[in-house]
Amino acid sequence: MTDTDLDAMARDILTANDRGGYTIPTAGLYPFQWNWDSAFAAWGFSTFDADRAWTELETLFSAQWPGGMVPHIIFHKPDDGYFPGPDVWASGTMPATSGISQPPVAAILARLIHDRVGGTVRLRALYPKLLAWHRWWRESRMAHGIACIAHPWESGRDNCPDWDPGMANVDTTGIGPYQRRDTGHVDAAMRPGKEDYDRYLAMVKFGRDCGWDQAKIRDDGPFLMGDPAITFILIRANRDLAAIAEDLGEDGAEPAAWADEMEAALPWLWSDELQAYAARDVRTGTFASAISSGAALGLLAGVENAQMEEKLAAMWDRVRYGIPSNDPAAPSFEPRRYWRGPTWPVVNALIAVGLTSAGRHADEARLRRETAELIRTGGFFEYFDPMDGTACGGDKFTWTAAIWLAWANREDA
Repeated sequence: MTDTDLDAMARDILTANDRGGYTIPTAGLYPFQWNWDSAFAAWGFSTFDADRAWTELETLFSAQWPGGMVPHIIFHKPDDGYFPGPDVWASGTMPATSGISQPPVAAILARLIHDRVGGTVRLRALYPKLLAWHRWWRESRMAHGIACIAHPWESGRDNCPDWDPGMANVDTTGIGPYQRRDTGHVDAAMRPGKEDYDRYLAMVKFGRDCGWDQAKIRDDGPFLMGDPAITFILIRANRDLAAIAEDLGEDGAEPAAWADEMEAALPWLWSDELQAYAARDVRTGTFASAISSGAALGLLAGVENAQMEEKLAAMWDRVRYGIPSNDPAAPSFEPRRYWRGPTWPVVNALIAVGLTSAGRHADEARLRRETAELIRTGGFFEYFDPMDGTACGGDKFTWTAAIWLAWANREDA
């Protein structure tokens, strides 16, 4: 199969997963609109349908909460093939949504989309909504100056070993029987385990019981961890938002200042033991025990650190394909279990944006080459075994198709 054939297949996947103004990640496994999936979908659409790209982002932000949060799932249409559904979240919103957010990549990708296809009028309408979401992160998910998550799902890297210290302290008392749907679509060995799901649902229960009071979730909830990935993403997103503001003739001083303040707070995430930035439990101060792909997003934020980059280079050299989600040298490494080891084309693409910004063009080319090889060999799957390239997770996956079109198969990326 030629790359031209793969281009056509990727466009077909985006079109097939289109549900009318928004895309689903993949049929069956993920039948609703997911936050950061949609932002990447928009990037993919921008390679062949500019109007549809902007519509994707507009539909995502149409579900923004009054306080600025953009939820991680939007339940536009009923579908009982996914658990937990809108009845479990009980957010009280219209349309129904989850009660947590997801990595704020939208400003980064909106700027890339605008650079590629224009659309200043639509970006101008989106700008205040992006600003309100970034402000929500600042007001509702910050501790020690660092972006934190109140649920592993909020990180987008659900069962990454980054969250093990915080997960260990989540009380699952009162979580009754439930029926998962994900393992009916994908091999259970590639998904989070039952103990993880019990804790995920305990966190949802806390949010639901407090009426999704975001301050209470942050201050009193069962889980709060500083996330290096979202911290780096939000630093970059704030700087991109400041650049967007300047392009629009607005004052970008506020998001620029937010970025500077977050960068100044980064020492709180530095693990002397790992010699890298790492996830840290806000309640106990405990660091994660291994380096993850979250640390590899440092260059996305313009953060350079020789010790960390040496560690990341060694981690990359332990695998064949891309940046693994967990260090293969760690006891917690599982090459095919969701975020405990696999390489994700979507994260590789974000890392590549950082490599390009840092002028690390040879590393970017290597990462793009390895990611493209995975897709050429395995198809448009959700994620891959970084050792042997085995395709894992959902097939015909929106963001993998989008990454192929926007980055992996573009020499000018």
